[in-house]
Amino acid sequence: MSIERRRLRGLAACVLASACAGRDRAPGPAVAMGTASLPNVRLQTQDGEPVRFYDDLVKGRVVMINFMFTTCRRACPGTTANLRRVQRALRSHVGRDLVMLSVSLDPEHDTPEVLKEYARVYGAGPGWYFLSGRREEIEQLRRRLGVYDLNPVRDADRTRHAGLVVLGNEPMDRWSAISGRAKPRQIVEAVERVMERPEDWKPETWSGGRPPPGSSACAAPPA
Repeated sequence: MSIERRRLRGLAACVLASACAGRDRAPGPAVAMGTASLPNVRLQTQDGEPVRFYDDLVKGRVVMINFMFTTCRRACPGTTANLRRVQRALRSHVGRDLVMLSVSLDPEHDTPEVLKEYARVYGAGPGWYFLSGRREEIEQLRRRLGVYDLNPVRDADRTRHAGLVVLGNEPMDRWSAISGRAKPRQIVEAVERVMERPEDWKPETWSGGRPPPGSSACAAPPA
């Protein structure tokens, strides 16, 4: 089995473990994915800014990535509201040490204008990007990140998507995943574990007042 295939299976196993864990379980361990092969698809932010997924949003950064769509009535509203609580807990780290990326599964409807209004309604702050693009490229990205159901019928029904959040540290090639409906403190802890070296892990979290980890010197998000 090739190294690339093992990496894909490792992330897929991590994502599936997170989905099965439910909202009160800890995330799986971080795994390597081979970030050089992440698709550099073209997207637009909620402000209409054209960006490349890898070059402009992921390279050199720590990221939180989830897939959503604005007309979703099942997983998305709860996940988006929960991620807003996470953003508040992380305070100034979002936009400085990491960025949040919410990618629409319904790009034909979710134009930048629609996404901007959605972000406003949910109170999304700076450093949280709502993204749309070409459907085929978004599907390529979703599958490369391992956020899909092995059952093709379920996978084709976007109303049944799992609401997972993929956590990545591109400079260290460390990736994990957690349910978007996990407790905000658990998501913060999962982000912290992806950002820090294992030997620096501590039970306290940023929301408890600990200073930011020394390994989080990431570039600023695009203006």
